[in-house]
Amino acid sequence: MFHRLAPAVDFCSLRLVEERSEHLTVRQDVLQPPTTGVDSGAMITVMHRGGYGYAATCDLSEAGLKEAIRRARHWAQVSAGRSVVDYAAIALPRPAGSYAGPAACEPAAASRKDLIALLMRESRACRIDARIVDWQASLWTVDASQRYLTADGADIFQQFRYAIPSLVATASEGAETQTRSLGGQYNGYCRQGGLDVLEHAAFDGAGRRVAREALALLAAPNCPSGRMDLLLMPEQMMLQIHESIGHPLELDRILGDERNFAGTSFVTLDMFGHYRYGSGLLNVTCDPTRPEQFASYRWDDDGCAAERTYLIRDGVLERPLGGAVSQARAGLAGVATARACGWNRAPIDRMANLNIEPGGSSLDDMIRSVERGVLMDTNVSWSIDDSRNKFQFGCEVGRVIEDGELKGLVKNPNYRGISATFWRSLKAVGDESTHSVMGTPFCGKGEPSQVIRVGHASPACLFGDVDVFGGE
Repeated sequence: MFHRLAPAVDFCSLRLVEERSEHLTVRQDVLQPPTTGVDSGAMITVMHRGGYGYAATCDLSEAGLKEAIRRARHWAQVSAGRSVVDYAAIALPRPAGSYAGPAACEPAAASRKDLIALLMRESRACRIDARIVDWQASLWTVDASQRYLTADGADIFQQFRYAIPSLVATASEGAETQTRSLGGQYNGYCRQGGLDVLEHAAFDGAGRRVAREALALLAAPNCPSGRMDLLLMPEQMMLQIHESIGHPLELDRILGDERNFAGTSFVTLDMFGHYRYGSGLLNVTCDPTRPEQFASYRWDDDGCAAERTYLIRDGVLERPLGGAVSQARAGLAGVATARACGWNRAPIDRMANLNIEPGGSSLDDMIRSVERGVLMDTNVSWSIDDSRNKFQFGCEVGRVIEDGELKGLVKNPNYRGISATFWRSLKAVGDESTHSVMGTPFCGKGEPSQVIRVGHASPACLFGDVDVFGGE
């Protein structure tokens, strides 16, 4: 039907999206009302005579689509000759095919009743001490499908299944309160797939462990302060990658598009190809082709084919995170990461799966190399300036390292630095045995706002001469 409805313009596309979600939560051993949702609609994009327009609709009847096409064409006509971009010079691909992520086409492997029983069991396992004052176990699942058509023959269909487990326990005694979580309070163990995602997160049996760690933090001393080595585990590396590599490399941000809302970047266009972003041990890829990762796909939302691409190789900056439109504006090669959070948003430059490639050091090797330092794990707080340069991050848990040995637990561990120099202090990169696939459902950007899924895989990493401080 779309080919029949499409107007006589240079380019016209339809992106149809449907998502079905369910959120199950047990808090303090009480099942909360389950929430389910269905969200579907279509985005029409029109390019004509150098102009660009789009319009979204949840009315998928012929009349609804006609009206959306009319509005998109109108905005393309209005913007022609008035935009910073000449869209006539941008040739979007005409792909065809299909893609299904892990478990996307399979029936659910467990009933709602079984999943609730698992959540209830882990919730009850948290209740090991009267000082555990709050606890919660949850599972959020999403089944999504996307059809992309163009008037001149593109036709792709993609299906995805997402699983987002969460488990949090809070302990309190006197004036002291500490929280410990599974993968962080931003759902770090999210992945594509079915119940295997719970296995990856070691969800079964985690309730008691998380509660015990929260209690242990109550009695732990504050993290020491000073300049020292810093060993970051994957649950914190995820946040470090996201904020001080991912956002600074977004090409639309570099071009100034996000200045009024999400900020700019310390990275400039002339840095690509020679700028030393990190030490020679730093290798960063954008890899939407890794199936189990949270932001995997075969084509982005402009129909561009995904592939594994180095953004930083041996510490040198090579490519930005920019889709077809931004690449044309900047005159730089980018990656297929034009993505929208849903049917009622237009694609913009986003992170997909942004990963640090494993190195050659075991965790024991890295610990033995440290004379004085702190191991930190699991993000709890973050702050970074508008250019994604100066930052200060806090973690749930720390362990002191002295003379090559892992010592006692410390609470309220924090560190700060400057993105432009922090990654050059990278001293060692963990091997596959330290590597974990993580992600977040909550990456915000854009006007109007878009909150999107992002994946981050990383090994443990060791940094030298970092400003570390405690909570006092």
